[in-house]
Amino acid sequence: MEFRCIDECSQCCIEREYYPSKKFGKIGVLILPEEKKRIETLAIKNNLEIKILPRIGMSENKNTLPTKILAYQLMGAEKNGNTCPFLDKDSGDKSPHGGFPCKIYNQRPLACTAYPLIETEPITLDQKCKFCKEHGNADGNLHAETEALLKIKEKMIPDAQVIWRYATNVGEIEDQKVLESGWILEQ
Repeated sequence: MEFRCIDECSQCCIEREYYPSKKFGKIGVLILPEEKKRIETLAIKNNLEIKILPRIGMSENKNTLPTKILAYQLMGAEKNGNTCPFLDKDSGDKSPHGGFPCKIYNQRPLACTAYPLIETEPITLDQKCKFCKEHGNADGNLHAETEALLKIKEKMIPDAQVIWRYATNVGEIEDQKVLESGWILEQ
């Protein structure tokens, strides 16, 4: 079965989830350090304000905050963390599958290229994706997605022992009491 977006779906660009738990807040699109400047430049070219936060860092010991960032995250444009700022909801244009188009589709981050593959052991399809829910598999054309995911995994191999995750303090109004902000030591 060949993967393709479901007609009129832009769900993966709109909905953000809490990860790894609600206290960490909603996560943004994973941005590798070498992608960060390019994404910031694309935002300027598109006259967009974006927010990029750290996502995963590492340090030599538990008493020192991260000294190296392994990944950043592009936060959603809405106060609750949803909707990629590069998703064009206002122009009236539609993507080839009838959803909202991406303003930077040909220059999107590797994480967007890898979707709907998610990094688990073994690698699986995201079951929140409407196509994956409907069809269950997409064996025919996931070559570019697999290649992008493998590039991300290659960059995420830390050379330090202590890994930190950044809590975004972003989420729904009713979750504000449990959200944290800043670096949290990964256990």
